Amino acid sequence: MISKEDEKLLAVLKHNARASISDLARMLDLSRSTVQTRIARLEQSGVIKGYSVDYGEDYLASLVSAHVSIKVRQKLTAKTNIELKQIAQVSALYAISGEYDLIAIVQAQSTEQLSHILDDIGNLDGVERTNSSVILETKFKR
Repeated sequence: MISKEDEKLLAVLKHNARASISDLARMLDLSRSTVQTRIARLEQSGVIKGYSVDYGEDYLASLVSAHVSIKVRQKLTAKTNIELKQIAQVSALYAISGEYDLIAIVQAQSTEQLSHILDDIGNLDGVERTNSSVILETKFKR
């Protein structure tokens, strides 16, 4: 269970994970040592598992993104998931219900690179077939 103060700290970190301890303390009206202790406790308890980079809108707009539906032979699902995780351009992988088993979000530098990645995915042991949809425009994102 996390406290209201922890929730405030997490909200500030979510907005800017690179904020210094001093800046966090100032924003939250807490001492530096209190902020350091809270962050250490949140990390140790697994609430904070790491810090990441969020891409800028201009960079994201330059990428070609696609949703790739993937049908997998059931006995090879775990192996296929591991292999898909090794493809750096696969930014997310979701298990879904329906005709296909997975949806991968693929982000490439060009349509040519996307084509090669789709070939790589289709050639993975366990992948029966794929169906891709290129994302033309993001209307909104929450």
